[in-house]
Amino acid sequence: MDESERYEQLIAYLNSQLPAPVEEVEGDAGVRQFLGGDPVEVVVRLTDTSVAVSEFAGVWESPFAFVARPRRVGVLNWRRLPENALLSALSALIKGAREMRLASYQACRSCERRTAPEYLYDTGVCQACTDRQTVIH
Repeated sequence: MDESERYEQLIAYLNSQLPAPVEEVEGDAGVRQFLGGDPVEVVVRLTDTSVAVSEFAGVWESPFAFVARPRRVGVLNWRRLPENALLSALSALIKGAREMRLASYQACRSCERRTAPEYLYDTGVCQACTDRQTVIH
């Protein structure tokens, strides 16, 4: 199998292994980024030589500006690894990143639903419950 076929195989594998829905974004210099889950759980960057798997994370820089800052779990040089070893390692990294992300979820103090940390206010209440409790006069 040549390099371009392996690259296409990796794209298909990522689309099938990441949590749904998967959003694929092509960036500069041929870098592809895959965002898996809703809310996003796993971020994968694929280049012509490597694949990097990260747990989704971010910070609120202001009340209206959330900035994604994924936490890297691992990087693989996909050209150097045999196919089975590559897919096994990639699967383990995706699973680990997803487990880390889900472990960061917290229960809303109002509805007790596990919620991504960026959707909880400082009071520990999720955005949906806050919206329901807001009264407009």
